[in-house]
Amino acid sequence: MEKEKNKNTSSLNVLSIAGLKPYQKKIDEQYMNEDQMLHFHKILKTWKNQLEDEINHTLFYIQDNATNFPDPIDRAAQEEEFSLDLRNRDRSRKLIKKIEMTLKKIKEKDFGYCSSCGIEIGIRRLEARPTANLCIDCKTLAEIREKQMTG
Repeated sequence: MEKEKNKNTSSLNVLSIAGLKPYQKKIDEQYMNEDQMLHFHKILKTWKNQLEDEINHTLFYIQDNATNFPDPIDRAAQEEEFSLDLRNRDRSRKLIKKIEMTLKKIKEKDFGYCSSCGIEIGIRRLEARPTANLCIDCKTLAEIREKQMTG
């Protein structure tokens, strides 16, 4: 009984990026069928909405908490905090653009395949990184090339 309980709760703890349950692939299911496309569309839309909410929250936080401190150390600490918030906000904006490009690929039924070699990226990889546009082999090669260029 205890093992059964642990088995059930551990599977419930596995969530995708947007807090949604991972896709449960059915036997002999065609890759990137309508159900899978809808699943990833939902993940991407939810993730995009979460990021937009965070961006708005950051803006309101900065506006509400901006204080002209007379002490230069307090002022510097606040500026550093706001700088980090703005950097994160910028990173979120870039991610939103990637999400929008991926949503466009879903709409055009061009989602889930490597943009370099054309093979399936795979459900599990897409669960981990829904905006992935390279299969694991092409991504590994790209990272090796990048290290060689910068190293």
